[in-house]
Amino acid sequence: MKELVDKKGLSRSLARIAHEIIEKNKGVKDVVLIGIKTRGVYLAKRLCSFIEEFEGVKVPCTGIDISYWRDDIKREIVDIPKLDIDVEDKIVVLVDDVLNTGRTVRAAMEGILDSGRAKEIHLAVLVDRGHRQLPIRPDHVGKNIPTSTSENIIVKLEECDDGEGVYIK
Repeated sequence: MKELVDKKGLSRSLARIAHEIIEKNKGVKDVVLIGIKTRGVYLAKRLCSFIEEFEGVKVPCTGIDISYWRDDIKREIVDIPKLDIDVEDKIVVLVDDVLNTGRTVRAAMEGILDSGRAKEIHLAVLVDRGHRQLPIRPDHVGKNIPTSTSENIIVKLEECDDGEGVYIK
């Protein structure tokens, strides 16, 4: 495995994304962050910490399990999962670690829309590797890392992995 982004680089990327979120929305009024489980949740929490540090405002933050809305597995869940924060008329920043085909993001957007009518949905990703199968484009990107379809991007975070950084395998 080759390291592409180290711990400090990862932190710098997240700080920049936090600043971009603040600038794009002219502050953080009505902004909520929703991370796609698993690593997206930890990245969203880190972004919330940066935003609080920069703006002095605590932004609502939660995670979403997209299993119900995935198009590649059979649904066994009967009840539609609900978010634990209100998205009605909010600017939702959806957070994920790696954007590839766009199918995970599509499922997450369906989950958000099932929970309420968001004013806007923005997408923040740590890594964009291309290979889109759906017309989905991120608003905030930590790193663009073009890859072949046979390569894998692995994001490791201290909260859930052994080590921290972005790797290609």
